[in-house]
Amino acid sequence: MSRAKTRASDRSITTGSDFLHLTIADAPPGGRADWLAARLRQALADGRVPVGGRLPATRLLAADLGVSRGVVTEAYQRLTEEGHITGRGRAGTVVVAAPPAPATPTPAPAAAPAPGALFPPAPGSDIFDAVRAASATIDLTPGVPDLTAFPRADWLRAERTVLAHLAAADFGYGDPCGTPALRRAVAAWLARSRGIAVDPVEVIIVAGVSQALGLLAQVLGAAGIDRIAVEDPGSLGVRQHLNNWRVDTPPVAVDDAGLRVDELAASGVPAVMLTPAHQFPTGVVLDGDRRRQLVDWARAGGLIIEDDYDAEHRYDRPPVPALRGLLPEQVFYAGSVSKLLAPALRVGWLLVPARYREAVVAAKRNADLGNAVLPQLVLAELMTSGALERHLRLLRRRHIQRRDAMITALARHLPGATVHGAAAGLHLMITLDGELADGELAAATLARGVKVQPLSWHCQRPYRPGLVLGYAARTATEIEEGVATIAAALRSG
Repeated sequence: MSRAKTRASDRSITTGSDFLHLTIADAPPGGRADWLAARLRQALADGRVPVGGRLPATRLLAADLGVSRGVVTEAYQRLTEEGHITGRGRAGTVVVAAPPAPATPTPAPAAAPAPGALFPPAPGSDIFDAVRAASATIDLTPGVPDLTAFPRADWLRAERTVLAHLAAADFGYGDPCGTPALRRAVAAWLARSRGIAVDPVEVIIVAGVSQALGLLAQVLGAAGIDRIAVEDPGSLGVRQHLNNWRVDTPPVAVDDAGLRVDELAASGVPAVMLTPAHQFPTGVVLDGDRRRQLVDWARAGGLIIEDDYDAEHRYDRPPVPALRGLLPEQVFYAGSVSKLLAPALRVGWLLVPARYREAVVAAKRNADLGNAVLPQLVLAELMTSGALERHLRLLRRRHIQRRDAMITALARHLPGATVHGAAAGLHLMITLDGELADGELAAATLARGVKVQPLSWHCQRPYRPGLVLGYAARTATEIEEGVATIAAALRSG
């Protein structure tokens, strides 16, 4: 093997260390130890190397920098004499005290927005972030499950099971449609709980219903569909998300029987987004006659996006079959575990008509190459082991108690309110009589420490004033106190 001589240009390459991005070329000639000590001192002062952290061994740092070991030893010795670091044998050189950081002006804390500013008549796209960040003693925001009930032990058990059998290749890039295990589990779950017969290969795993809507907006937009009708009242968040993708969202009225299909047909809109099993926010179920009308509308060419919102959380009524089971080639079906386990998991599923599948899969691939694999496999284990169904039964018992506590509190403190949607879901909608700005009521309630949503947020056209109140994440005592606070704010207004 030949040994070529090292060229002078190669020997002159500047050396440096990954540790603190130290580069020896920055040191002045003859002052390398002073320079290194100053750089280390600054790193200790600004917290880049915290108290308790270790410095590299002198031999290793000297090799990285291309200097003699004596340069590093001298720099360390200066910091030792100053009381900032100490040698601890095999434990290495440890930081024991940080130099004082140079004084910097302390910015004045940002003033918290006034409660009234959080409830404008026309909320912007950041409104939910702003309200989530607002402090409150009791949070009655709708759509939030009981996060304290997350099945941690079952999740850990499922995770151990998955990791024990996971092959090394499974840690690579996966199918953008999702892992086969979760797609099989979702297909079985939908067949058991929603009456949908679907082949697992048709299931697309997504990062929640919000991503599903974004994918559909892109695909339908490319197909020339830039108008999707939505329920009115209907979810502000859904409307904002579709609008973000430049999709127009004309309103279609909802009454006690659900979506007004006659109004939908008269609008000429080619697609509609709805929540037929448990309408948000009213809580009504699309009745049999309206379902037949909607099926006829779809068979004539209309497209349906079915958000199976809160379908599992039913208490006083039998299950309602999903529309997807009736019209697989006209219905896009979306669901998730956000209301069943936790929104933070960001796991949902999407079924699409066959003619749109390839385009939706391409959009998902371009978005993120697919969901994280490990949470998918753990969720699949929860579904197939029966743990998820046990969790759902526990939640139903708890939700019934909390719903009943809210209904009782409303009857006691707000006897004039009309309660809607008590048979299912995680929230109640109430409507109030008289001339009332429900945004102002929500602001006054927040000023007293209780967070609620005004019904007007979810209405495109004039509607009765009211509030949307979540109960799933609060105790009976908190619910009682929260409703009493709403009543006090209403009286003061």
